[in-house]
Amino acid sequence: MSVLREIPEKLVLDKLADENGVAIAIVDEMHREISVSNNNSICRHLNPTGEFSPACAEFCGQALERAFDADSGAGFECHAGLDCRAVPIDSPDGRFVAIVGRTFVKAENYRRAAERAISGDWSAFPPSEFFENILLTGSPEILDKAARRLESFAEETPTNKPAMVTIEPSVKSTPTITPPREPTVERVNVAEPGPTAETKPVTEKRMAETRAWRSFFGSLLKTDYPKAVGSFLEFLANHYGFTSLIWLERVGDSFDNTTAFGEMKSRKVSLGIAPDDSRLIEASQREMPLEIGERQKGETASASRIMHLFPIGIGGEISAAIATLDTIEPERAKTQIARICQSIAPQLEILRLRGDVARRELLGRAVSRFSESIKTIDADDFWFNLTQNAAEMLQAERASLLVFDERSDALEIKALIGSKTKFDAAKAVGVRVAKIVFARNEPVVISDVAATGLPPAPAERNYKMPSFLCCPINIGGRTIGVMSFTDRAGGKPFDKVSLELFQAIAPQLAVAIDRANLKEKAGEFEQLSVTDALTGLLNRRYIEERLMEEVKRSNRHGFPMSFMMLDVDQFKSYNDQFGHPAGDVALKLVGHVIRETLRGADVAARFGGEEFAILLPQTTGEEAAAIAERIRSNIEHADFPHRRVTASIGVASCSAELCVSADLVAAADKALYESKRLGRNRVRAFEEMNGLASEQATT
Repeated sequence: MSVLREIPEKLVLDKLADENGVAIAIVDEMHREISVSNNNSICRHLNPTGEFSPACAEFCGQALERAFDADSGAGFECHAGLDCRAVPIDSPDGRFVAIVGRTFVKAENYRRAAERAISGDWSAFPPSEFFENILLTGSPEILDKAARRLESFAEETPTNKPAMVTIEPSVKSTPTITPPREPTVERVNVAEPGPTAETKPVTEKRMAETRAWRSFFGSLLKTDYPKAVGSFLEFLANHYGFTSLIWLERVGDSFDNTTAFGEMKSRKVSLGIAPDDSRLIEASQREMPLEIGERQKGETASASRIMHLFPIGIGGEISAAIATLDTIEPERAKTQIARICQSIAPQLEILRLRGDVARRELLGRAVSRFSESIKTIDADDFWFNLTQNAAEMLQAERASLLVFDERSDALEIKALIGSKTKFDAAKAVGVRVAKIVFARNEPVVISDVAATGLPPAPAERNYKMPSFLCCPINIGGRTIGVMSFTDRAGGKPFDKVSLELFQAIAPQLAVAIDRANLKEKAGEFEQLSVTDALTGLLNRRYIEERLMEEVKRSNRHGFPMSFMMLDVDQFKSYNDQFGHPAGDVALKLVGHVIRETLRGADVAARFGGEEFAILLPQTTGEEAAAIAERIRSNIEHADFPHRRVTASIGVASCSAELCVSADLVAAADKALYESKRLGRNRVRAFEEMNGLASEQATT
């Protein structure tokens, strides 16, 4: 326990931290955190005991020396991207440093930290707790102001004053967030400019409005981002008399309408201005809205109305904007609203991040559950159960799965969930939407089909809701099917979160469908005899049939495609030295290495003896050579029982001159023997041999 004289009382530190939206940590000469107010939740998790982690020790751990070396304090940005100010405190009990800040000032630092927490080195921390109290400030000036206030308070404390507070090393304050600035909120009659009907003194009215602002602001972090945005628009409308407001969210390089209030609810606003437009950034800096003209169809320039655009963002980066077509008077109301938007931006950004983290958590759990569910699918009802599992994940009462059949060149119904109507022909399904989605390879999320211009669904289908989700399924660059969902449980329309959820499970769906197709084709080619009994890979007949199909597809659509032949080096001597059973074990291991190295859409087969063939759909020659090199290296470094085993590989790729199955096999085989001639344990591409031959002929 340590008694620190000349250090502000703990309550004063808490108040100062809360008022400025920063953290204040007191660190002693032993580099220990002995007091902390409004600590950033990131820092709480990185240093739960007050002893600095190695990464933090280079920054907060050296803050005391930095502060006293600079005499008047020093600023630094830590490894987490947090901005800090180190204020020296000289006390009879020793030297201390107050670290003021631990807040994000730059938007890119904030996003980088979010990625580390979601999928990087901080992903082990519970997201809900890790983002419980994220601190953001609009500018470095806020940190400087808080640091100066702390300095002035310490200087005013008499040196002979008795001990003010006993601070224990483990003290942690309850995280709270208050606005860095309390804008004065005055009610303004926007629709009818002029004096209000209120008769209370202006000062009393301002106090009441400030209390209302405090209450509203304090309630924000108890809700989620969409609700907070809606509440903020309603707050502005109530206090400034707006009849219509719209929230414009930054999506990439443009704005998207996400939330509206009043008359704007039925309107779609299209802005000819980008979020990074210098005029918006300048308006934010001037604490004024950007005023742009709105001209409706058929109107003259003189009849156009003025749209006020209030930018919202942190660190000089615009993340959203509020638009209104109402007249705003008096002029000072524009500045008040702009300041409110600046004050609330960090808190809204915190909520947005929390929503992103929660959504990614949901997606991660959903993917895990879906992965487990499809492992237990009965082969007899594979298509139905696969579709049923996806429908349950999307909370859809009805769903359909259509898979592309190359022989008929059309989508084929594999499963229908929740439909009470039997469809006699495959053409009855997918004509309105699925066929278009498949052709364009783009998903669609529709909240109301009546607003799309699509022909109405047949009455006998009896859909409960006008909303649906339809998504393509892809693997290896190929679109192999389409899945559609309708009648979402609970009566809610499908939305962007529904699409994200489907896209999260889509890769597993695609692999499961491709494998099922593979099994069906294998059954057509040769019942149960398409698998090599020794290695578990496919056999020569299957790979030859599949190669013919892929060559046709490559010729028809112009897709790249590659083929490779692999031969185990000096395998005869291996058999002679260790026996045929040992040779069989070696071939099994080679087959295992090949299978583990390849991608989901690639096809490997035992071609005969110690030779293996590998088909690489939608793969260029350069990509195939890289895959071949990985296979060669993995075999070379695999743990074989008796001695090191290596392999030589030849690669050939489809081209205008070479895209016939027999020619590809011959070309890959020629490249294989060239790799053996050059010393074995290497990869050789047929195209390289052709290039060398051409150069020699030219010479």
